[in-house]
Amino acid sequence: MAVITVLDKTVSELIAAGEVIERPSSVIKELVENSIDAGAKHITVEIKNGGTTFMRIVDDGCGMAPEDVPTAFLRHATSKISEKTDLDNICTFGFRGEALASVAAVAKVTVLTKRPEDEFGTKYEIAGADAGVPEECGCPDGTTLVIKDLFFNVPARRKFMKRDAAEGNAVSQIIQKIAISHPEIAFRFIRDNKMEFHSDGSGTLLAAIHAVYGRDFARDLLPVEHTQDGITVRGFVVKPLYAKSNRSFQNFFVNTRYVRSRACMVALESAYENLIMTGKFPACVLMLEMPPDTLDVNIHPAKAEVRFSEEKTVINAIYFAVKNALMKAGLIYEFQAKKPEQDWYRKPEPEYKQQPLVEEQPKPAPKPVPAPPPSPLPQAAMPFTAPPAAKPVPEQTSILAAQKPPKMPIVSGNLQEMPPEQPPAAPQPAVPPAPQTAQAPPVPQTASSVAEIETEPFPDVQVIGELFANYILAQSGDTMIIIDKHAAHERVIFEKLRRDNCRQYQQMLLEPCRVLLTMDEFSAMEENVPLLDRLGFAFDFSHKPYAVTTAAPIFFEGLNLDEIVQELAHNLFLGKVNPQTHLLDDMLHELACKSAIRANDKNSRAELQALTEQVCRDVNIRHCPHGRPVMFTMSKYNLEKQFRRRV
Repeated sequence: MAVITVLDKTVSELIAAGEVIERPSSVIKELVENSIDAGAKHITVEIKNGGTTFMRIVDDGCGMAPEDVPTAFLRHATSKISEKTDLDNICTFGFRGEALASVAAVAKVTVLTKRPEDEFGTKYEIAGADAGVPEECGCPDGTTLVIKDLFFNVPARRKFMKRDAAEGNAVSQIIQKIAISHPEIAFRFIRDNKMEFHSDGSGTLLAAIHAVYGRDFARDLLPVEHTQDGITVRGFVVKPLYAKSNRSFQNFFVNTRYVRSRACMVALESAYENLIMTGKFPACVLMLEMPPDTLDVNIHPAKAEVRFSEEKTVINAIYFAVKNALMKAGLIYEFQAKKPEQDWYRKPEPEYKQQPLVEEQPKPAPKPVPAPPPSPLPQAAMPFTAPPAAKPVPEQTSILAAQKPPKMPIVSGNLQEMPPEQPPAAPQPAVPPAPQTAQAPPVPQTASSVAEIETEPFPDVQVIGELFANYILAQSGDTMIIIDKHAAHERVIFEKLRRDNCRQYQQMLLEPCRVLLTMDEFSAMEENVPLLDRLGFAFDFSHKPYAVTTAAPIFFEGLNLDEIVQELAHNLFLGKVNPQTHLLDDMLHELACKSAIRANDKNSRAELQALTEQVCRDVNIRHCPHGRPVMFTMSKYNLEKQFRRRV
């Protein structure tokens, strides 16, 4: 066995620095967080060559005393904590005392710092193990750190850094997230002598998001504000129609600290289930505020991850915050009509033509042509009138309000089992639709529930007709509504299947299915037997740690039940509010799609009216199960703008 020796200080410093400093963005993150802890209101970050050769962080914080500057670069030197009880109430960022020491171990660092009460500032230089002597200098209040030649003494680490553009992008992403989490601070980011972005420090979260991600991203957001079990969730989430192709725009902040959390991601995406297209992911900027003693921020060397003491409580808080925001918004999209490229009703401006050098002879004026006699209005432009033989059709009372709807067929292509149309009777006065309350959304089986939406966005909606045998045209007040009848009916059936919870399709298995689970997954299954029963499953838990499936929904025939049960158990272990497996949702999608009416199907006005009323009054029917929007609207004002009746 080799002889055990104590590592040299220089080697141990390099190893310790490698845990905190991975690339230029790691340096920027640590030092900018120190600037925030120093109370800075303006922070400027400048890099060159992706930060590999030059980084500068300038702030107007409290600065450091001359005698504290050398101490700040020692390992485990900090002003944030002094005893072990402080670890339970950490509210600052750079509390470990490792950032400056780690940076100085692998780069050439120059610091200029001055407190407001001091007459002179302090300059200090340190590179690896070579530390200089503090000197007096003139500098503004605050601290300026200049870092050059990162990993100059660790060529192996420098060799594996990415190209300058990639490293610079990583720095930019770090600054963007910090700028969003602290809208009260004005940030400037300069890359290779060019200003990349800046925030105004107004203190408004939406203004910070606008500065970082731009106007289009900020325009497509919905506000979130929710408090549950001592956890406050606020911020913004994206409308489902504008979901992104990856998770890069999911931003979670816990007590203003950006974190990566699988629990937060699971809660967010659970709230968007069946609202977004396959392969799309919701974007968000969510700020979580909770007591410091309920989380551990000290589990990751770079403090990029946290551990929650009550993870399921956090998941529920985020889920209901996002779900309520989506339901309150209504998710009704305004039809975006493009502005015409030119105003056809305006005369074009006369073009300037250069006068010829040789004067041309004037041409004889053409003989006047007599105007043709006035012709009657073309048939296409004449106002529509019904033919004389046509009888007026009385307005139909809402089918949903006039009678109790029968059971929805599972394999039929019709909308509902509607009674056959009666021949037109004598004209009668129109009967207004009976009042109908919006259907209550499904209440997840948790301690809290989604807020009920009382507003009715489309009162007295009336179907006008059908376009291209697939799109319903309706009117409500000054709003025109366009509904995809297949997508809408598909969602209606899907919601009905989910609300019946698939119990009616439960069937006993001739041969039970044994699935090996982890102890955590097995316990989660045992604790949720009523929920599993509503999903159509029955289990025998007497063979721990095997879950023996004794019954399952009939439409799972021929599928791999092992995978379904494993995913269901894992979702329950993660604490998902809606633990349905993707395969279960896919089966419900397929049933709903096969049962729904399709394009080119002939439907009566009563059927279309019934479907339209259900779509307009049920807040859950805004997207089909595959995530496509069910309806678009256009206001009378915007329609008149398209026809140039309004300017």
